[in-house]
Amino acid sequence: MTQAKNVNVETIPVSTEKALAINDLPPSTVNRPPSTDRKMRRISKVAVLGSGVMGSGIACHFANVGLQVLLLDIVPKDAAGLEVTDKKLRNSIANNALAASIKSKPAPLYDAAFASRITTGNFDDDLPKIKDYDWVIEVVVERLDIKKQVFEKVDQYRRKGTLVTSNTSGIPIHLMLEGRSEDFREHFCGTHFFNPPRYMRLLEIIPTKETRRDIVDFFMHYGDVFLGKQTVLAKDTPAFIANRVGVYAMAKIYQLTTQIGLSITEVDALTGPAIGRPNTGTFRLGDLVGHDTAAKVIQGIKDNCPNDEQAGAFEIPKYLKFLLENNYLGNKTGQGFYKKTNEKDEKGKPIILALNLETLEYEKTPKPGLPVLAVAKQIDDLEKRVKAVFSAEDKGGELVRRSLLGLFAYVSNRIPEIANELYSIDDALRAGFAWDLGPFQYWDAVGVRHAVVMAEAQGEKIADWVTDMLEAGIESFYKRDGGKQYYYSVKTKGYKEVPGTESFVILDNYRDKKPVYQNPEATLHDIGDGVLCLEYQSKANTMGEGVLRGINDAIKIAEEGEWKGLVLGNNSKNFSVGANLMMVAMMAYEQEWDQLNMAVKFFQDTVMRCRYSGIPVVAATQGYVFGGACETIMHCDAAVCAAESYIGLVEVGVGLLPGGAGTKEFAMRASDAFFEGDVQIPTLVEKFKTIALASVATSASEAFKHGYLLRNKDQVVLNGQRNIAEAKQKVLELADNYVQPLQRHDVTVLGRGGLAALYVAANELKLGGYASDHDIKIAKKIAFVLCGGDLTGVQQVSEQYLLDLEREAFMSLCGEQKTLERIQYMLTNNKPLRN
Repeated sequence: MTQAKNVNVETIPVSTEKALAINDLPPSTVNRPPSTDRKMRRISKVAVLGSGVMGSGIACHFANVGLQVLLLDIVPKDAAGLEVTDKKLRNSIANNALAASIKSKPAPLYDAAFASRITTGNFDDDLPKIKDYDWVIEVVVERLDIKKQVFEKVDQYRRKGTLVTSNTSGIPIHLMLEGRSEDFREHFCGTHFFNPPRYMRLLEIIPTKETRRDIVDFFMHYGDVFLGKQTVLAKDTPAFIANRVGVYAMAKIYQLTTQIGLSITEVDALTGPAIGRPNTGTFRLGDLVGHDTAAKVIQGIKDNCPNDEQAGAFEIPKYLKFLLENNYLGNKTGQGFYKKTNEKDEKGKPIILALNLETLEYEKTPKPGLPVLAVAKQIDDLEKRVKAVFSAEDKGGELVRRSLLGLFAYVSNRIPEIANELYSIDDALRAGFAWDLGPFQYWDAVGVRHAVVMAEAQGEKIADWVTDMLEAGIESFYKRDGGKQYYYSVKTKGYKEVPGTESFVILDNYRDKKPVYQNPEATLHDIGDGVLCLEYQSKANTMGEGVLRGINDAIKIAEEGEWKGLVLGNNSKNFSVGANLMMVAMMAYEQEWDQLNMAVKFFQDTVMRCRYSGIPVVAATQGYVFGGACETIMHCDAAVCAAESYIGLVEVGVGLLPGGAGTKEFAMRASDAFFEGDVQIPTLVEKFKTIALASVATSASEAFKHGYLLRNKDQVVLNGQRNIAEAKQKVLELADNYVQPLQRHDVTVLGRGGLAALYVAANELKLGGYASDHDIKIAKKIAFVLCGGDLTGVQQVSEQYLLDLEREAFMSLCGEQKTLERIQYMLTNNKPLRN
């Protein structure tokens, strides 16, 4: 296995703004607080002790950010119970675990090639190597005695000053320090990642009384900027913050479900997206986590928190005991609250049965039809939706109301037990359990004073500090003012700015300001320092007439005013799913060809405007960046992409080719990649296959391989919350000497020679079973544009020439029946049709 080159990532808890280069990732500028004289700490090598699901996942994420990783585990034993001596087998536990992790879905690596940054080994042979490592993280089995044995050896081999942490999910951190050296104690704390480590944003930092303050500061900063996490400072209390509150919330809903008389499918619908939580809801989440794990945490909190005023909520219900007794532990055993069968429904999908909590039998359940769910679907604004669901009078409203009121009381009494300030609890639940709102934000949404009255009427005990806050005339836990967010500090009894957010641009914080410009689908914000930010606000941030008009108007405003440039960005889960497909479908069905042609040309012109304007335009992306959105960012002066950006030209899936300048752009990028003496055809085929197969990059890093991002202009930001702020800095960097570019007339296309090669490539796709007849028809249209049409030989053409070819091909496909079928299927089922 090839060893990754060393990476010296200079990290200082508090230092000047500085550029970060991480191995093969493009440079990413990071904002940091002012410098001090503290010693600079470098992290380039990390040792991960324990290669289980979490250990391998953590190792992969360290590799993602460019670190050299050593992954160790125990030596396996032979049939006689003795350690194997064969050198090839001694690392097999770590090897097999890492291989399984890399193959798992969702992928733990940004790019499969990053696996070369991980070296495996075993504790007996390789633990002495940790003397050369900057950080040692323990991820072994959750037994204190075993952890202490590991740390005894770590203390023996580590060099002075090496950071040592534990990923325990609940064992008290201070108990691991018995017998350890003073230097070990000073450099030791808990660093609790959540599973899967690449995707779950929470990293809890749990110091002991002996941990040096600069070490705590370092991990809080390093986890944020270099690992892309929401770091939360937690106290060394049972289950820390996220699991303590999240498991309470789950246990409370388990309790209320049978009291109110709801089915598990109804509860999962109520406690999922309807109130801003993941699709798993509550019971599917239990299946995902594993009921043995959940029961262990529930019992652990009950046993270790005797003074918890809601200890009754942590009773394990009879139906959970039934699952445990029968080893129905959830997804890992094939059944839990839900059971997948071999039967198919009318759509060909496997029939999934749900456990009846009263009879303990699995049964088919109808789609939840609670009135409150219908109400929730009509309300897009999350806070208004939560308030409506909370106030509903049916059983569904009762469950949400009673569970939230219990949650409000619970978190109010956890301060200062598990955290000193309320924002820490909200941060932990949003990042660790993927809630869109934290507990105190839910409370604000339904009205603090109103909820206190209702909670007390329900028999809940609200902490005195909340009553004191209300008596002082403060009616909410958060407020926004002047582009900043403030929280109510329990310690100071007044508002303070939420720490850490000074490096973010949170567009909700600008809602109290009059926008520079607004239409029904887009808002233009002044985000300071002469930079504008256009926020898409259409459904799923689709790029319809309103968004396109917004882009044009925003550029015009910036050019004509004293503005330095424009950011295209938002704080939504997804940057944009692309063009408004419904609009295209309606025009195509009605055969309004002139209007459709004008609409496609307007899209092309808008995308080209992003590149050929008088001011720098920079995109800030996260989540889905599909179709027209991908075309847009390719034409910006730069794209600042969150690592978790999923980027692709996916138009083939709906029977089209990229018609918003994307196919033209790939022709131009192929031309730019040609060099004197180049064969050229392989480069062209590579670009062709990317579009024809609708390839989607599963990370921003992978997008460079597909050619959607370019290393000379685009960059990756590991913490997605920083992307707009980083894009703003990029605008300022470009603005100083910005010269408006000129459209190009020097794009080399290969004509008939290229077409012949691409037609062969298309035929190979069909023979390989990758393409249907209609896919081949689309592929030949793509080839025609990439090659500049039916030209007799190699020529140089203009961008506009290619745009016209692209638009003509797009329009012709809109007239195909099979394309219309694909569009209709996508709009109806939200997935592509292969016809």
